[in-house]
Amino acid sequence: MSSTTEVTKDSIIGEVIKSVPGAEEVIRKHFGSGCFTCPGINVETIAFGSTMHNTDPEVIVKEIRELMEAN
Repeated sequence: MSSTTEVTKDSIIGEVIKSVPGAEEVIRKHFGSGCFTCPGINVETIAFGSTMHNTDPEVIVKEIRELMEAN
């Protein structure tokens, strides 16, 4: 995933964290730090994580897109 790739609710959490500076903090804020020890981070989408953590995936996507625009 490059910085020109669009982040959506179907994006893989681990790929977003690797490719978008600051995304790790957004994920930690909404999902907690448990994600970073879970092997699912490399196969699960933002939408799946949001379902598991009872959050709105569009809020997370919006925050990550804002980071991408700032860089």
